[in-house]
Amino acid sequence: MNGQKKLGLGSGMAICMGLIVATSCLVSLGQGYGLAGKSFTAALVIVAVLNAFIALSFSELNHIMPNVTGGLGQYMLVGLGPWASIVSNISAYAITMVFAASVELAMTGIVLNGLFPAVPAAVFSVAVVLLLYALNLFGVDIFAKVQNVTVILLIGSMAALGIMGVFGLGTGELVSAELVAPPMSSAGDVISLSAIAFWLFIGVEFVIPVSREMKNPRRNVPLSMCLALLVLLVIQSVLGSGMTNYIGTEVLLTADMPHIAYAEQLLGEGGRIWMSIVTLLAAVSTMNTVLPTVGKILQGMSDEGMMPRVFGRTNGRGAPYVGMSLLVVCILIMILTGYVNSGGLINMILAGSCFWLASYILTHLNVLVLRRRYPNAERNKKLMLAGLPQIIGMLGCVYMIWNISSDMDSRVRIYKLFFVLFAALAVFALIWCKAVLKAKPFEPTYIGKMNVDKSINAKTSL
Repeated sequence: MNGQKKLGLGSGMAICMGLIVATSCLVSLGQGYGLAGKSFTAALVIVAVLNAFIALSFSELNHIMPNVTGGLGQYMLVGLGPWASIVSNISAYAITMVFAASVELAMTGIVLNGLFPAVPAAVFSVAVVLLLYALNLFGVDIFAKVQNVTVILLIGSMAALGIMGVFGLGTGELVSAELVAPPMSSAGDVISLSAIAFWLFIGVEFVIPVSREMKNPRRNVPLSMCLALLVLLVIQSVLGSGMTNYIGTEVLLTADMPHIAYAEQLLGEGGRIWMSIVTLLAAVSTMNTVLPTVGKILQGMSDEGMMPRVFGRTNGRGAPYVGMSLLVVCILIMILTGYVNSGGLINMILAGSCFWLASYILTHLNVLVLRRRYPNAERNKKLMLAGLPQIIGMLGCVYMIWNISSDMDSRVRIYKLFFVLFAALAVFALIWCKAVLKAKPFEPTYIGKMNVDKSINAKTSL
């Protein structure tokens, strides 16, 4: 992606929101408000703050290493060494994204199949994947245009449906008071639901791999992440509150697609069609974010020798087509084999989510390590806040991992998958470090290597 930078603040916000606003998140939103009613808004606020902390950490890393292409992998390479970089990047941003994107597209196919029963759900899913893959091969300009339009329509629709529900402007009947009493309402209950709320904001850092294509990245990267979180907090709070006015908590908890049930109750058949379009937009937004950013992450790892060199290849428009192609193939296999509809896949996704949270813990830790190792590197010291965002953020992520599932048996199964995946990746990363990189697994790379295009004023303590 060479040439003039094309992405402004609005495009940055669209990328940040692109992965977060997904069909699975709309389902979680309905379930959260079904469990706690309007009190679930408090859980959303808590989690938005925790994700703002991770945004601050990623912003600081991006500030001191502005020339990287892969984001977390290269940041981790400088702070904690190649082993941690390989494990965290592949697990959080490759494996997890394959499963998450597959489920997202499968759910979209099911919703569209409800509107057009003659067309199999898998056909819709495959069509969306291939169309977005083709568009993203044209590079950052087309990617940004698709993303901007999609997010505007998506967020606008969510806001409109939410406002109509909050103010009782729908054509359906409001639910009676006895149907909106949530099963969980105490302060402790609400805080425990923050684990559910976390998935409604996770992924804001996906703007980092394309930060080099942004105008004024030092200002727009952190600003786009924080503004995106604020917008999402407001929109999701309004939509969730609107749901409770038209749908009883029991329905919100038991419906496979609570957002579809809400829209149908709000506006009848027209509402169902509208929310189905929102579901399609959510899938487009998610996939349009995942494809280029995961491709860039794998490209960045390849640049540092942590993945095969083939992943560093780009086409004439700068698109990292090898990583994108591999991701598409994996997603298509998941959809066409039907594995995406299996019950075990949910546990696999949650196990991958544990990796994602673990990568957030390492990111916060990385920031603290680099502050000590490179104390004079250029930073926005106003945002450092004595390390409190990082410390609180790490504790919050640990809490989320412990509360990954409310059912202890399910939690044990998730942890087993997590440790099996971790063991496999740990062995792969160790072999790669020793056999391919010929490097010590935990020896960090000098920060100047990541800033070859920029002279940094940093006195190191090495």
